[in-house]
Amino acid sequence: MALPKVGSIGEYIREQRTHAKISLRQLAAAAGVSNPYLSQIERGLRKPSAEILNQIAKGLHISSQALYVQAGLIEEREPDSDVLTAIRADHLITERQRQVLIDIYESFRKENRAEAPGEDAQTSQKAHPAPEPGRVTRAPRLTTRYRCPGNISPR
Repeated sequence: MALPKVGSIGEYIREQRTHAKISLRQLAAAAGVSNPYLSQIERGLRKPSAEILNQIAKGLHISSQALYVQAGLIEEREPDSDVLTAIRADHLITERQRQVLIDIYESFRKENRAEAPGEDAQTSQKAHPAPEPGRVTRAPRLTTRYRCPGNISPR
C-alpha cells in the first residue's frame, strides 16, 4: 500500500494526528517529547531522529515503518508476494528451511528483475514454454556421487 505523498514528515505527522483526533499535547505526552519540540517537527523546523519517530508512531498507533519511509530513512518495500506469505505461514518446516526457501526465491526474483529490461514477455515465453495441457512433465534427475562411510553402499 503506497503512502500518500505529503510535503514533509512534519505535515505527515500533523495529518495523522488530526486524523486520529489527538491534540498536540496528547501526542507529545504519549511520545515523551515536549510540546514545542513536536510543534517544531510538525512545522518542518526540526528533523526528528529515528528514535523520536518510533515514539511518535507509538503515540499515533501507526507503523513506525510508515514514518521512516515518509522521513526518507528507509525505502518503501514492495509488498510480500503470495509465495513469501505461504512460506512464512508454513509451520511444518523449520525456521532455517523457511529462510533458505525465502533466500532462493528472492535470488530468482532479483535475477529476473535484472533480465527484465531487455526481455519482453513473448521472448520469455518462447525460452520457457508452458507444458501442453494434460502432459506430465518431470524435472531432470540429478545424480550426485556420494562417498559412503564404512560398509554402507550407495544404491
